[in-house]
Amino acid sequence: MTPDLNIPDIEENIPLPNNAKDAFPLLTATEELGMRANVIKFLSDISGTPIEPTQSEMALATELAKEMAASPTYKPEFNKYPNETIALLAGMVSQMNSSIVDDLSELKQYVINKLVSEIETTSDSKTRIMALKHLGDVDGVDAFKKRTEVIIKLQSIEEVEKELLSTLSIIEGRVIDTEVRQIVHES
Repeated sequence: MTPDLNIPDIEENIPLPNNAKDAFPLLTATEELGMRANVIKFLSDISGTPIEPTQSEMALATELAKEMAASPTYKPEFNKYPNETIALLAGMVSQMNSSIVDDLSELKQYVINKLVSEIETTSDSKTRIMALKHLGDVDGVDAFKKRTEVIIKLQSIEEVEKELLSTLSIIEGRVIDTEVRQIVHES
């Protein structure tokens, strides 16, 4: 007697990738670099072989990091580079992508504090004035922001009609006056 196996139903007409490479999702350069670095680190850990880049590998990683920072769409062919270069590059890129502050409000507060410190401690009047100008431009301080006031006046429909008719008669008088002047000048 054969045991009853729970074999799932297999759907038909679902295309399968041609190979393992086609099965992988598209990754950004940073994502691919991170995955490669994790594999390199894992292999290093299980083999007990440290990852120690040479000077030329360090220079190559630095150059690649500069290119990746300058052009976010740039995606190097990582398989052309040695593991040490990739591992070092991954560290550089992760440092570039990390945030110095957790919240933009912290960064804004830092900028304001530095500007106030510069204003209070500098002896150069040009530097002080420049710092004051930048402090005045900070959102929330808005010392130099041009403001526009809008006054809303509630009126009945009769009041609006009366005001429109008055405005139209003024405009009509100006148009007639202009036409009369043109006729007088042409004669």
